[in-house]
Amino acid sequence: MNLPNKLTISRFVLTIAFLGVMVSQVPYHETIALVFFIAGGISDFLDGYIARRDKLITNFGILMDPLADKIMVCSAFITFVGLHLMPAWMVVIIVARELAITGLRLLAVSKQVVLAAEGYGKHKTISQIVAIISILIGISYQQWGTFGACVFGFEIFGASWLTWFTRIAVWVAVTLTFVSGWLYLWRNRALYLNDM
Repeated sequence: MNLPNKLTISRFVLTIAFLGVMVSQVPYHETIALVFFIAGGISDFLDGYIARRDKLITNFGILMDPLADKIMVCSAFITFVGLHLMPAWMVVIIVARELAITGLRLLAVSKQVVLAAEGYGKHKTISQIVAIISILIGISYQQWGTFGACVFGFEIFGASWLTWFTRIAVWVAVTLTFVSGWLYLWRNRALYLNDM
């Protein structure tokens, strides 16, 4: 198994660790969850970068890398709904898009077609990761003492700058998720229209 595929698998492990810590009550669990999620985001960047640089692109990586991203991101967003950190309707849009694209990929595989990730999909994933990290910093920076208060706590228009940034990041992520999903389904419509 090559290094990019190992990094993809590590993202599944990091997702399990992230979820376990998020729902636990261990001290500083929000900060620990943030570290696990950032590590997952870094592994997402590295596996694609290394695979392209060293020409280690495999069918396993083409299929499993996006799946690992989806599981990591959807797990975080669903957890946020349970913790009342994000509206459920936004998460429904995100999860529905990810399930629809996964279904399309499975249909493509049944026809011996491999659908690689597109540019919009990568931007969508980056925007989702930024939104999730922003939310996690928002619930954990008070644990970081003076440093956290100085960097993330100063206010603009009655709320911390991070609060405003998080709101914008979440809206950008939801919008890109919807648009990228619609474009992906439209561009590959021949795959499912022929079966209807």
